[in-house]
Amino acid sequence: MSDPIIILTEEPLGADDRLNIEQLVDGSDSSLVVLVPANTERHLLVDFLENLSMLDVAKAFRELAGGTPDDATERAHADETLAASLAALAGLGSGVTGQVVAGKAVDSLVAKVKATGASQAVVITRPHAVADTFHTDWANKAQDQLGVPVLHLYAGSGFIGDS
Repeated sequence: MSDPIIILTEEPLGADDRLNIEQLVDGSDSSLVVLVPANTERHLLVDFLENLSMLDVAKAFRELAGGTPDDATERAHADETLAASLAALAGLGSGVTGQVVAGKAVDSLVAKVKATGASQAVVITRPHAVADTFHTDWANKAQDQLGVPVLHLYAGSGFIGDS
């Protein structure tokens, strides 16, 4: 059996994401472990600036007015994201498992990679203009802490982030 591949995602994975992971697995018997953070650690000001930079002014002000969701809402969203992601990746490799993780997302990814002896890690996010520009995104943070490749993909596309 091949080393597992650890996937950290903040978005529910779909058909396009399955194709990307399928190409990564490429017929091997690697198991897949999906991690979904219970709290994505987003900051209201950074989110506002990112929405403005993506020219989504309405969303920027809507999220600013809405504030940050409570823990129960975030946990429910994480559970839904995990269920959708596991369903999207079903049948790939030698099996797909997953969990919602508490605490910092990157710390959870690093711990899981080390605990399982994973050969690679994948971070799947939506584009984050500010974090991606300044290389403070999850993939770059994980790459700084791990000695394995960290692939950064943008959810629902074939675009690769700059990590």
